[in-house]
Amino acid sequence: MSNFREAQRQAHPTKTNTLSLGIICVLILVLVMQVWLLTAALNESLDGNNAVKWPAFIASSVLFLAGAALLRYLPDPIRHARRVRKHEEASRRL
Repeated sequence: MSNFREAQRQAHPTKTNTLSLGIICVLILVLVMQVWLLTAALNESLDGNNAVKWPAFIASSVLFLAGAALLRYLPDPIRHARRVRKHEEASRRL
């Protein structure tokens, strides 16, 4: 039985690209929802309705944690670039 990373490395490139696109779209949706939540809560609190501050904060925190958890499922090349050192490059040539 393989884990998620091994299965992702063995997957066809189009499946990996589709997965990446789906995760990025969900992350963009989370970001848009957080911006909307911030502006709605700010408008309500400026009108004098202070009852929305804590529920908006909690909802924003949940959205942030959901977005941070989704970052784990992005493929490795998108998260960080691999740096090739000189001695690794020399050993590849041999």
